[in-house]
Amino acid sequence: MSNELLFFISFLVFIALMIFLDLGVFSAKNKPVSFKEAASWSFVWILCAIGFYFIIDRRGDLIHGINSMEDLQLLQKKFASPVVLTNDFVESLQLYRDNMSLEFITGYLVEYALSVDNIFVIILIFTSFGVREKYFKKILFWGIIGAVILRCTFIFIGSALLAKFGWIMYVFGAFLAYTGIKMFFENDEKDSIETENHPILKFISRFLPVFPKYVGENFFIRQNGKLVATPLFVVLMIIEFTDLIFAVDSVPAVFAVTKDPYLVFFSNIFAILGLRSMFFFLANILHIFHYLKLGLALLLTFIGVKMLAHHWLHEIGFNNSHSLIVIVGILAVSILASLAFPKKKIT
Repeated sequence: MSNELLFFISFLVFIALMIFLDLGVFSAKNKPVSFKEAASWSFVWILCAIGFYFIIDRRGDLIHGINSMEDLQLLQKKFASPVVLTNDFVESLQLYRDNMSLEFITGYLVEYALSVDNIFVIILIFTSFGVREKYFKKILFWGIIGAVILRCTFIFIGSALLAKFGWIMYVFGAFLAYTGIKMFFENDEKDSIETENHPILKFISRFLPVFPKYVGENFFIRQNGKLVATPLFVVLMIIEFTDLIFAVDSVPAVFAVTKDPYLVFFSNIFAILGLRSMFFFLANILHIFHYLKLGLALLLTFIGVKMLAHHWLHEIGFNNSHSLIVIVGILAVSILASLAFPKKKIT
């Protein structure tokens, strides 16, 4: 078994254990998640990501099984690493680890920030479909499991495409810059979704009849011997589809930080797994940070421009440390501006 596969499997086992603890042991069935519980688990997931950052910084070579300078040089070329290697293998290896850990934490921060926009939409979906709060947890549990599988597929396909067609980086960059500019000028005052004509509902109805009312926490029921989907299953599928749409933005954004698909995957997974607790933590206070949407728009635009101009930026010495400073700065300013200039209540 290769080092990459062994590390990957070990990571998945750890994630499965954490999901079991978070959603299986410490979460009471069909009980709304309290603000305190959500805050605690948000903190736990952030600590896990920070802990993983230090693991990569100390033993990141285990991910790819780096045993020689030749291995290091091959990886540097394969993933277009900005690290300048020296003649000393031990020193070069630590420099490479330092860069890996920086790329991971930057990608995690980007993905975690963009997850906030996902929360806006999830709240809108729950409100529009009239989902009771005690069922939020179950929907988000299965939604996150599905998101992990979809992101894994999306990331490794994207990595293969980037390795074969380098020009796709410019396509990603143009798309992200366009999305960011569009988001900046977009009027996002919608407070409902047209549920009866939603395309996902129409798609599901082509294969399964949909029961008109919620039936407890059931995704499916039997009616006259036939399998029937409930509105709860429809909501789950809409959230899965929404995450897939968001992945089109967020995954290329992390590829702007690193070309290493494992680092992209790790940063994505930590951000996704923290999404459930962050949803319950921010759901009732998200309206306070009304400038955060503009901050995310600027973040996407910056990443898009960075992808388009990455060769020129590399030549002038703009590196991942500078990217991290810009990203943190954009998010900090948008949060502080929201607190300093609260949204006026409409009377």
